[in-house]
Amino acid sequence: MAKTIMLQGTSSSVGKSVLSAALCRIFVEDGFQVAPFKAQNMALNSFVTSTGGEMGRAQVVQAEACRIAPDVIMNPILLKPTEPAVSQVIVLGKPVGNLSAAFYHHNFKEEVWKVITESLAALMANYEILVIEGAGSPAEVNLKANDVVNMRVAKEIQTPVLLVADIDRGGALASIVGTLELLEPEERQLIKGLIINKFRGDINLLQPALDFLEQRTKIPVVGVIPYFTDFKIPEEDSVVIETLSSGIKDKDKIDIAVINLPHISNFTDFDALAYEPDVEIRYIKEADTLGKPDLIIIPGSKNTIADMHFLGNTGLAEKLTYLHENYQVPIIGICGGYQILGKKLIDPYEIESSLGECTGLGLLDIETEFIPEKVTTQITGEVYGNKGLLSACQALKVAGYEIHMGKTSLKGTEEYPFALDKDTQISEGSMSSDGLVFGTYLHGIFDNDLLRRQILNNVRNFKGWLPIEASSINVSALQEEAFNKLAKIVRDNVNLPFLYEIMGLENE
Repeated sequence: MAKTIMLQGTSSSVGKSVLSAALCRIFVEDGFQVAPFKAQNMALNSFVTSTGGEMGRAQVVQAEACRIAPDVIMNPILLKPTEPAVSQVIVLGKPVGNLSAAFYHHNFKEEVWKVITESLAALMANYEILVIEGAGSPAEVNLKANDVVNMRVAKEIQTPVLLVADIDRGGALASIVGTLELLEPEERQLIKGLIINKFRGDINLLQPALDFLEQRTKIPVVGVIPYFTDFKIPEEDSVVIETLSSGIKDKDKIDIAVINLPHISNFTDFDALAYEPDVEIRYIKEADTLGKPDLIIIPGSKNTIADMHFLGNTGLAEKLTYLHENYQVPIIGICGGYQILGKKLIDPYEIESSLGECTGLGLLDIETEFIPEKVTTQITGEVYGNKGLLSACQALKVAGYEIHMGKTSLKGTEEYPFALDKDTQISEGSMSSDGLVFGTYLHGIFDNDLLRRQILNNVRNFKGWLPIEASSINVSALQEEAFNKLAKIVRDNVNLPFLYEIMGLENE
């Protein structure tokens, strides 16, 4: 039976996911069989497993840190917000419908809890250590009655809990003390240590605060984790992109503008681009900050029609078509972004929203109809197109995954950018006759190293710049290196013997 440790936070976005990944890698380095677990995730950043199940991206990253394949039982419940107070509910990798928060909590809470405990038991029976992540804060009094992810999990298995606070945002001490004050006595007893995350500065100047915390709470501070920027671990929440600048900083780099849709999903599609030395990525919400980028990417969306309305209402739709038609700015659409590039979006069953239908950007002669059946599958294939953005890319191998509920039909002379290896070779996506616009349902296309570099070299060619030779950048290798660096930082700044002690383990 696995030993466990759980990370809960004083709020969302304090770094629980990344610290959980760090502990996963540390325990693996120390010779244990480790798995991650998060009972319920609310996120639009998801992934498809080899068996076609959909799960939260954060637990996929943590599984990678454990050097194991992701499994939906690591994140048995995934909630993907579609509208205010409405989410698509995914149970063990499969959607069960779009439900209001009130209906979900009233009718599904105990059914969901059964799935969670069964998943937890299965993992505990097959691994030596389980690193468990909570969600948000355990002290939200209005949410505690329906809790299935924080203290209810902790009490179910009596796991030691580490409480994490982000000192970079300010108010860390108050948030720790306040969180503990709002917990019930039996919940507070499970919190065995405090972690201060994202610390900048001189630890000696922080020491009086640490002494105060330990005296006030009678709980030891087991780690102060420094703020790091020299490597990247994929983030769970799209809130992280709000901190990225929309202004162009470096004129000597390819300026890539990603449209920051209100319902943006799978924004980690673009992490690999950020590794390239000649690329700068901006996330854009307003037409007047768009400028004239070298490449525009319209990302995935969990509510494509609503996000198309957003583009129209903000003037971004008009600006996008103007830039393409007058300056030949190339545009790539992925999943929902692919659908937005078409002429019409139709939702007769109100799959994504109650808005019905709308016109798209019209840059591709395609139409999309939303249907109840959801496609979730991993894909391999090769590039079929050989012009514009995909010049010199033909026959390059491509791997990715699909997550969508729309069926897209080509109406005109558009070509297919990709040919997929399924039971038979299937054409996928749509590309304009000049190759300067293409859309695809494939998430993760930029993780394909040779394809990513050639697309960027084609953009360089449009700018009159010389190409860069296919680089030695290997996204998988860089991610593995990042896990190791993360583990070292946390190992050097946390009381690891204490963690092993409270888990009831000996580290030889």
